[in-house]
Amino acid sequence: MNTLLRQSFVAASILLLSACATNQPTITSETRAGVDISQYKTYGWFSPLATDKAGYSSIVSSNFKTAIQNEMYARGYVYDANSPQLLININASSQERMDVSSAPTVSMGYYGYRGGFGYGFGVPVYGADVETSYYKVGTVTIDVVDAQKKELIWTGTLEGVLNKKALENPGAAIQSAVTQIYAKYPVPAKVASTPPPAQ
Repeated sequence: MNTLLRQSFVAASILLLSACATNQPTITSETRAGVDISQYKTYGWFSPLATDKAGYSSIVSSNFKTAIQNEMYARGYVYDANSPQLLININASSQERMDVSSAPTVSMGYYGYRGGFGYGFGVPVYGADVETSYYKVGTVTIDVVDAQKKELIWTGTLEGVLNKKALENPGAAIQSAVTQIYAKYPVPAKVASTPPPAQ
């Protein structure tokens, strides 16, 4: 394999690996410096949540609240509607993105005429097939705020491709996203039981 063809295959391999990597969710989190999150015992919800619109609670919000309540309960927090120490807000959005990929192609060209007699020989011609695809990316952010100080003390964000399964079963996708985000939460889970329905 000559140098040009080898370089083309290497480039194609890198593009393929990059495309595969985008299918894995990216999760980030940040904790306010100097804050001991384990000192908090109760939580409540922002009102209205960022996922609520038109003045009423959405189905999306209900799914998120149930999933988050499971995680908070597993970490020993108690829901308090009146005077919670923590307030939780949820942001969710999606956007369409474009992915352009290319793969090397090699074709053989034949040509040449002299004195009325034809002759031909093959010359490799290098090129690339370019393919453009569109896909949806979903972003979920959970903010945990000190209710008294009005300060953000922890935030976790997940960004990933919304596949067909996620779009058809958003409840399960939301549960999965919340579980993955809370894997970054500073306080580890203590129990695995399910609490009462979210308030």
